[in-house]
Amino acid sequence: MLGAILKHPDDVVPLLKLKVAAKRAEKQIPPEPHWAFCYTMLHKVSRSFALVIQQLGPELRDAVCIFYLVLRALDTVEDDTSIPTDVKVPILIAFHQHVYDRDWHFACGTNHYKVLIDEFHQVSTAFLELGRGYQQAIEDITMRMGAGMANILDLVETVDDYDEYCHYVAGLVGLGLSKLFHAAKLEDLASGELSNSMGLFLQKTNLILDYLEDINEIPKSRMFWPREIWSKYVNKLEELKYDENSAKAVECLNDMVTNALLHAEDCLQYMSNLRDSAIFRFCAIPQIMAIGTLALCYNNVQVFRGVKMRRGLTAKVIDRTKSMSDVYGAFFDFSSMLKAKVDKNDPNATRILSRIEAIQKVCRDSGTLNKRRSYIVDGSKSNSALIFILFSILSVIIAYVLSNRKINFCKHINSATSYKV
Repeated sequence: MLGAILKHPDDVVPLLKLKVAAKRAEKQIPPEPHWAFCYTMLHKVSRSFALVIQQLGPELRDAVCIFYLVLRALDTVEDDTSIPTDVKVPILIAFHQHVYDRDWHFACGTNHYKVLIDEFHQVSTAFLELGRGYQQAIEDITMRMGAGMANILDLVETVDDYDEYCHYVAGLVGLGLSKLFHAAKLEDLASGELSNSMGLFLQKTNLILDYLEDINEIPKSRMFWPREIWSKYVNKLEELKYDENSAKAVECLNDMVTNALLHAEDCLQYMSNLRDSAIFRFCAIPQIMAIGTLALCYNNVQVFRGVKMRRGLTAKVIDRTKSMSDVYGAFFDFSSMLKAKVDKNDPNATRILSRIEAIQKVCRDSGTLNKRRSYIVDGSKSNSALIFILFSILSVIIAYVLSNRKINFCKHINSATSYKV
């Protein structure tokens, strides 16, 4: 931890703010049992989302919380590879009806997800207290997502299959959130294409990052990367995780990142259309995290060994994302980081450089790049004053600990001597 702080000293303040925000969010949990369950469960199944959702006002926050938990419960059923298909499909198709049934529950999933399904009546009770406009939006998206999941339970073959799967599990989330924003009378109803891209950009990033976790899923591997892409590099998707296939694995990874970047321009357009500052931050923070994650993953064999974004960088994004100029700056910085990692010999080098240039053109054309500080990629720059402060604090702590040890040692000697006498 100390090494990470010294390498990225400007992470310290955002991390402290993130810690305070997390504590504050936990204290804001409503007293009613069903709402307390929902918000407590939200913190358990997605701590990062629980923090981001705090950007929203109370009424919209409640609707988005329930929307997330309903879809998380649906996703838990879809994710459970131990459920036979003939049992799973009817549940997925009818799931939108269960939100109105306070008695419905099902045994599946593990850990917190199992509790969510077991206690789903708590979510249903909260859902029934939402405004009708919110209920209709949640029901519609849940119905469409459940039907889509029921139709795509097998291996994803083509890139079109991949886009369709991502649409059902994430693009529809983008559409649903746009409906909730509109139901709250805070935003115009965004176009379906832009809303879909918001979801696809996040989902494709997560599927890239979670390759190792999905491929090692027990009792059955989860294979979301499309055969049309990975079959150009290996015979079986699981072969990407083996050391002997590292070169091909990285080429395949870069192909997947290039595909994900297709949605970046739509995301920038969607965010630039938002009017409400709270909704803007709610939408912008995950999108910046996504392009940052893609920059981390690109040309990085550690994706096949397990890799995550630095928590300090996450805290910095949450702390410093205030306006659209911050978004343009972050997308420009992270795409620059990605560009610096491109190997001209990579078979997808030309395609990804074209994607990067298109993203950076949008950012440059905004006219805001010269008005912001490059706070995303400057973590390695030395900050002498902060390092001095950290060392001073550390010195005080060490001196205090050593002083206490000396006092305790003297007391121990005195006690031992007194005992002998």
